[in-house]
Amino acid sequence: MGNTSAATERAYGSLLAPYIADPSNIFIVSSDFAHWGTRFRYTYYQPASGPATTLRSSDRVPTAPPMHESIKAVDLQCVEAIEQGSHEKFLKVLKETGNTVCGRHPIGIVMAALEALKEQGGVEEGKGMFRFVRYERSSEVMNLTESSVSYCSGFAVL
Repeated sequence: MGNTSAATERAYGSLLAPYIADPSNIFIVSSDFAHWGTRFRYTYYQPASGPATTLRSSDRVPTAPPMHESIKAVDLQCVEAIEQGSHEKFLKVLKETGNTVCGRHPIGIVMAALEALKEQGGVEEGKGMFRFVRYERSSEVMNLTESSVSYCSGFAVL
């Protein structure tokens, strides 16, 4: 899908909507979520209170919450937006957090397609919503020299 804009994701979503609505088709989108750590140049941290920050290797290790819990919280903000079916909210969370969701554009396109189908009345009530069933990380980051990649499993059925 490449690096697309929100408008392009909506346009591609509209084009793909009839194919997603066709019960003989299945779409699989695979994506990691956060690639966290200095080696990935992504060290976003959400403290329990106060503003979020980008950690530097010279910073003290934050503990409220532990870094791995901050990573999880940021990922789950993205998951929540996807499960709510709001393409716009998903993009907003990505912009606010800078989360490095690799497949954000394919996810956005499928979300836009589902929104287009709902607008056209092509989705039954309660259908076409993503549901996430598993969340894992490659490691539970405890200090600034560590890194982690997050993985989520979810699905949507029309």
